[in-house]
Amino acid sequence: MSRVLRVLLVACLLALVPGCGSDSRDPLVVLGPWTGEEGKAFEAVLDKLDDGTGRTYTYEGTRSLRETLVSQLEADDPPDVAVLNSIGELTEYARRDKLKPLDTETAQRAFPPWVPVLIVDNKARPYWVPLKADLKSLVWSKRDAPDDRPAWCVGLASQATSGWPGTDWIEDLVLHQAGPTRYDEWARGRLDWRDPAVERAWTTWAHLLGKRSPESVETSLTTSFEGVPGADGQPRGLLDSPGFTCSHEHQSAFIRYVYAGDDVKVEPSARYLDGPSAYRDAFEVAGDMAAVFSDDPDAQQLVERLSSPAGRELWWAEAEPAVRPLFPATAGLSPPDSATPVERRIDSLLSGARVLCFDASDVMPPELRDAFHRAVLEFFRDPTKRQLTSLLAQLETVRVQANRDSGTDPTFRPPQHICE
Repeated sequence: MSRVLRVLLVACLLALVPGCGSDSRDPLVVLGPWTGEEGKAFEAVLDKLDDGTGRTYTYEGTRSLRETLVSQLEADDPPDVAVLNSIGELTEYARRDKLKPLDTETAQRAFPPWVPVLIVDNKARPYWVPLKADLKSLVWSKRDAPDDRPAWCVGLASQATSGWPGTDWIEDLVLHQAGPTRYDEWARGRLDWRDPAVERAWTTWAHLLGKRSPESVETSLTTSFEGVPGADGQPRGLLDSPGFTCSHEHQSAFIRYVYAGDDVKVEPSARYLDGPSAYRDAFEVAGDMAAVFSDDPDAQQLVERLSSPAGRELWWAEAEPAVRPLFPATAGLSPPDSATPVERRIDSLLSGARVLCFDASDVMPPELRDAFHRAVLEFFRDPTKRQLTSLLAQLETVRVQANRDSGTDPTFRPPQHICE
């Protein structure tokens, strides 16, 4: 054996030479929305997803997801995989040829309404797959609070996307007052924002919230949806925050991480929204979808494993009870024996729903969604008829322009339905 060969063998054994006995490729980068305990749980899953090649993964969690991804795309340095909740954004990235179609095995896990098939160049191609879902049509309240006189908690601040807790209110009201068909048309840009069904949702929201002092309005506009942090710096929810004398909160299933005790209950929002009984079993949902941005085949493999039953079970096992991911029944995964009563309640509502509709603002083009967020903040500050008329006219202008822009490519058709 030559001296050079012996030196190389020793170097490989000591793992001093990249590529000798280990994978020298850069880690795959995953960009996602989860921070704090949620982010830690997801990182733990990535650490345990060993594919036998030694490939590693780096997770970047941020609350400013859209801004981060846009800057990375502009720098021509996108992540290998990104997890987004906006069908509108994903559709735009697919239109701009930034996404890679999913492998067949992964695509088979796409179930409506979270993954409509996009028609690109007259071919049906799925571009993303849900990793988890959150039920949105929920109301949280203190167990001893009277349901006939709810005092609503509202915190609208959320860094770069402030206003979405308010758009959730409007969306839920359109769904339960006007029904899934009108909701679907509105979310996909097929209904005028000045339509009575949409206008009624805004006026109902103002009526439900009731008269508020200027100080109360300002507090809601500047307080996070997580509430005021406690002495330990951790969020404690609006129901438990000083300065909020409220008994009920309209919020998605994910907020359970701040309400871990037994003194808070969760119920369907339909009973509070003044809609016909025919729509009570309709629910709004949000989904976190994984999409591939790179040509690296390992990125496709990672999404396949994350969306598999084994990947979901691993994620559930790694997460603390308050931040465990939720999956619809069609994912083939039921709550384990260790599930909390709140988790089981949410699972029963999600699995037993008659109609599931995707979050409307997450379906809209980004420019319309952002305008919707801003309009909610302005209406919350000034819920007058004159203000509402002006805001709906502005949103209608943005809708018309967005439809005109999206219609420039006849070979591309966005999702055709968002309710299932």
